[in-house]
Amino acid sequence: MVEAQMGGERVIILPEGSSRLLGRDAQRTNIAVAYAIGNAVRTTLGPRGMDKMLVSEMGDIVITNDGATILEEMNVEHPAAKIMVEIAKTQDKEVGDGTTTAVMLGGELLKRAGDLLDQGIHPSTIINGYKGAARQAEKILTEMSYKITLDDTENLEKIASISMGSKTVGFGRAKDKLGKLVVSAVRQVAERKDGKVVVDDDFIKVEKKEGGVIDDTQLINGVLIDKEIAHPGMPKKVEQAKIALVDSALEIEKTETDAKIEITSPEQMESFLKQEEKMLREMVEKIAASGATVVFCQKGIDDIAQHFLAKKGIVAVRRVKKSDMEKLAKATGANLATNLDDLTVKDLGFAGLVEERKIAGEQMVFVEKCKDPKSVTIFVRASTEHVVNEGERAIVDGIGAVSSAIEEGEYVAGGGSIEIQLATDLRKYATEIGGREQLAIQVFADALEVVPRTLAESAGMDAIDTLVDLRTRHKRADGRDMGVDVYASKIADMKRLGVIEPTKVKKQAIASASEAAAMLLRIDDMISAKSRGPAMPPGGAGGMGGGDYD
Repeated sequence: MVEAQMGGERVIILPEGSSRLLGRDAQRTNIAVAYAIGNAVRTTLGPRGMDKMLVSEMGDIVITNDGATILEEMNVEHPAAKIMVEIAKTQDKEVGDGTTTAVMLGGELLKRAGDLLDQGIHPSTIINGYKGAARQAEKILTEMSYKITLDDTENLEKIASISMGSKTVGFGRAKDKLGKLVVSAVRQVAERKDGKVVVDDDFIKVEKKEGGVIDDTQLINGVLIDKEIAHPGMPKKVEQAKIALVDSALEIEKTETDAKIEITSPEQMESFLKQEEKMLREMVEKIAASGATVVFCQKGIDDIAQHFLAKKGIVAVRRVKKSDMEKLAKATGANLATNLDDLTVKDLGFAGLVEERKIAGEQMVFVEKCKDPKSVTIFVRASTEHVVNEGERAIVDGIGAVSSAIEEGEYVAGGGSIEIQLATDLRKYATEIGGREQLAIQVFADALEVVPRTLAESAGMDAIDTLVDLRTRHKRADGRDMGVDVYASKIADMKRLGVIEPTKVKKQAIASASEAAAMLLRIDDMISAKSRGPAMPPGGAGGMGGGDYD
């Protein structure tokens, strides 16, 4: 119960069981929770990062070091923790990579803001300093970036490889092979619009199936449908396929209103069945007349219709997901037909091969060898369910990183080098600003160094010595790309080593982290109103007017 005093009277404003944190206590709690969340994912950063095992209430196990997945599976309850999870979700949605960096940076910014609050600095001053630092960091990132284009496959493959390097499947040669697949997929679906390159990640389908090894992962220039061919009498393989995409059901539709058909004799029954058969035969004839050899139907296909299709040698797949139908349209060039009467040869798509194959005991339909498909599939294979799931996450991260690099057209050196350079430049910027805000900008710079510090720790290096050495190197003219080489456990030129990352990933991480920190620092009052069970009837218990309506 939360109460207040007004004119000497006790006023109850919240129900019993509610809690309230005011002022500095609320800020301390939020900062502690946010920092704890950042620390939870911190050890997963980089190629030498560790994995987390998460067990749900149902006993399901997830083994990963993907920041967004970890936070989603943690099922956090505290409001501040949920805001930190939102950082990861935003980062994952916008750029597909850098979730661990964003969350870790958000936690570090709040922890250092707590130190300033203890010194008597007002939250508004800290927030203004953080906003100024984030804006300046974005400018510095643009100045420090190198240009990249859609045709620069070598650097795009390095970006993909680095983004996947921290995953279990990213060790050794596997990450280089997966990197090539990802770049090929992204370049295939990329389109130029108004002079800009646009990549719609939705048209890169990632399908997974346990069995084999990660090296068996392949790029399909078309779409993989996790369905089987509808009828055993249909061909299992069609070359030079002409594909029809049908949105309507190849069935006799039921009436929208309740209808009753009264049949009083066997002749009427026979006539009724013959009429149904005739209607289904006409549907199949319309498909055959268009010249289609393969039909993908979003809805059901009647058994009789399947029989007629099989007799004509037409392959049919039913109940295909809407998203897969859209991908098939992009890959084959077919138009989605909502009415069979309108289906013509112009609506058909093309695929060099449509084939049903048995993968890990299940039938799947491969639609491949399409002409310049604008939708492709990466088929992920690995030995176990956990590894194949992590492989899928690695591929998705790689797609996000490469897409971001192509759309933004910029990349920076990785390995903590860009964070050290940002910190160095922000400290200079702080002295130009003056006032108390410069203290906030300085701690913003200190917070950025959590990335190289964590990389150094995971590589078994002395974190303090590494930071001091990096700061010294970055003050030299040729030191802008010096970072932590985690494999050799030393400081090295990251660009020369091929450790590069999209600028957009860094910009988004800094923007998300600083905005979340500013939001939590503004909170000086936390009210938690807990439910007291089912609602009481009017007038309280038994309707006697004894309810305590606070």
